Amino acid sequence: MFAFLGRFAYRCRWPIIAAWALLLLAAVPVLPRIEEPMKVGGFSSAETEAARARETLERELGFSPSMMVVIFQSDRFTATDPGFVAQVEAAVSGVQRLPHVTDVLLPRDDPSLISADGSTAYALAGLDLPPEVAQRQVPAFRAALGNPADLEVLVAGAPAFYADIETVSQRDLRRAELIAFPFALVALLVVFGSVVAAVVPLAVGGLGVAGVLLALYLVARASDLSIFVLNLATMLGLGLAVDYSLFVTSRFREELARRADVRTAVEQTIATAGRAVFFSGLTVLIGLAGLVFFSFMFLRSVGVAGVVVVFFSVLAALTLLPAILSVVGHRIDWLPIVRSRDRTGAAEAEEGFWVALSRWVMARPFLVLVPTLALLMLLGAPFLRAEVSSPDATILPTDLPSRQGFDVLSEKYGPGEISPFVIAVHSSSSIFRTENLGALYDFADALARDPRVLRIQSALSYGPGTTREQAIGFLGARRGLGAVGVDTRLDRFVSDQTAVVLAYTRYLPNDDRNKALLAEIRSTQLGGDLSLLVDGGTAEIVDVVDLMYRDFPRAIALIVMATYLVLLVLFRSVLLPLKAIAMNTLSILASYGALVYIFQEGHFSGVLGFTPLGFVEASLPVIMFCVLFGLSMDYEVFLLSRIREEWDRTGDNQRSVAVGLERSGRIITSAALIVVVVTASFVTADVILIKALGLGIALAVFLDATVVRALLVPATMRLLGAWNWWVPSSLRRLLPKRSFMEESA
Repeated sequence: MFAFLGRFAYRCRWPIIAAWALLLLAAVPVLPRIEEPMKVGGFSSAETEAARARETLERELGFSPSMMVVIFQSDRFTATDPGFVAQVEAAVSGVQRLPHVTDVLLPRDDPSLISADGSTAYALAGLDLPPEVAQRQVPAFRAALGNPADLEVLVAGAPAFYADIETVSQRDLRRAELIAFPFALVALLVVFGSVVAAVVPLAVGGLGVAGVLLALYLVARASDLSIFVLNLATMLGLGLAVDYSLFVTSRFREELARRADVRTAVEQTIATAGRAVFFSGLTVLIGLAGLVFFSFMFLRSVGVAGVVVVFFSVLAALTLLPAILSVVGHRIDWLPIVRSRDRTGAAEAEEGFWVALSRWVMARPFLVLVPTLALLMLLGAPFLRAEVSSPDATILPTDLPSRQGFDVLSEKYGPGEISPFVIAVHSSSSIFRTENLGALYDFADALARDPRVLRIQSALSYGPGTTREQAIGFLGARRGLGAVGVDTRLDRFVSDQTAVVLAYTRYLPNDDRNKALLAEIRSTQLGGDLSLLVDGGTAEIVDVVDLMYRDFPRAIALIVMATYLVLLVLFRSVLLPLKAIAMNTLSILASYGALVYIFQEGHFSGVLGFTPLGFVEASLPVIMFCVLFGLSMDYEVFLLSRIREEWDRTGDNQRSVAVGLERSGRIITSAALIVVVVTASFVTADVILIKALGLGIALAVFLDATVVRALLVPATMRLLGAWNWWVPSSLRRLLPKRSFMEESA
């Protein structure tokens, strides 16, 4: 199959190149507006209790799906001065006429919207769109506010947060691309030693990324895709495409050194390196496809994007690259920079650095294995201290308006102001039954007395000292006034079967004291026939983490099982796939430890330019496992493919490991260097999630391609000996009669 593909690529080289050129032409108009159909968010799920509470309040009390928070500050006026009030009203008058604004709550209507020192006030504008969609309305919303002469204005809230996420994501992507491409080119020049050999993989990688982005643009127009996939698609797309191109180009140069015939060299290259690319791509695809099974649009988007990335990377390596190599031929070494060491003959394969290293390791396998395992476990040890949570506005840099608004509200009103507990209380009969009103009052009053709660808003909350009977009497009076047309805004808090209680705490949503309070509220048994559901920042965080990590073990099991089966068929070995899975797990755990040590605990935060979160963002371990499991297996496939080739030829285990490592070790290290360069460029990102993802992947790939492949693999293969290739006879009968590794023999 793969030899045929090589022959086809050689014969049809010009049509193949023309087809990819047409793909690039189709992508060019799309690239400047690639983010248009993308969605921001995707971190929530309709399966959570928080989502059910939100849906109940929207249906029963007319709560808006999203809320803009407009913050006003002045050094000249206090918030109750007529000048301040007049300018606030003038500013929001334009907002009230916008098409998707449903209602506006002003500081004059609710004194709790004014800060204690009187310098700050905020208004709430409800929108009839979910936050992910409403963020498109933010520019028009900000324009409608105008510029009050004596007031500073900031726009915060979920839609503004998502709009700023999009802005900073685009900024991060452009910066990373400007860093990644030049550094990748320099790395390729060092690896290949000639301009032509270095430019070919980079050109194939660039065309592969163009195809990926065009495909994602089309997919996003048909279904929801998170805007974060653009960063990941560029990171992985460039890394994988250049990786695969490097392996294929290196093998092509090796084949040219053995035979002068370009056609045969292309055919043999695709029959060997092309086959390894296909199966390594399959293992990466399996890892990334595991994200498709999650309930969150964000993770599903990464899974979809990963599948697209792998498809185009493998397709480019197996069609475009051999077509280009067929045209370039012996000119692959034109414009030399340094003397190339890439071409490896049989003699060199027995004398090089990697042979010497592998023989040194295999001469003392336990001496190498034990400290190496200890080092990787030491690097992973901080993960035992991991605190997993979901992000809030603190993941944004401080120069963005929504983050500044978040900081102002936290400073002036308290950390819990922007994200209160939103408790939906439901009655199967009527909230207004005396028994139910009494139970609702007792619940709200108990919350108000809790030292963790700063203030309460509800239909029965009228300040300290108000008795249950007085509160119920006030409620009755407001209902009476409402019946004759007076707007008491009671309908914001209660309907016949549903009431809402807003509890503003003293802490940020991620605080453990808020999480403890959430657990207590949810376990509360209300009187009457009342039941409750809890929404709000803390509830959303807890529910998202619980649901995500409910799905995670299932995804791990599916990825591991599918990868094992692919490697079993490819290498016809029972133990090698198990060893590969164990090796991958070690490098992934080491990168997890770095997440905790750096981003949770704050080490090197000054160097990397971020404020520590105090937790590990919940989706990071999930994404990193799925990405790294496939990416690390990528290198395992390339290494074991060369080892298996030599084993099939000689049957000598130690020689097979030494020769296989010599023929692939330098290329694997070089390929890893490219991935490290590309992913590490995202460490410059302003969004901590992207920064952490780039650093985590770069570290894991570095460890995998150096410590694991250079030390652990030779040591374990020496200890296993002939058992490396053992397959029970009963299982051998179920495997294909001919090994995929024998195609080119």
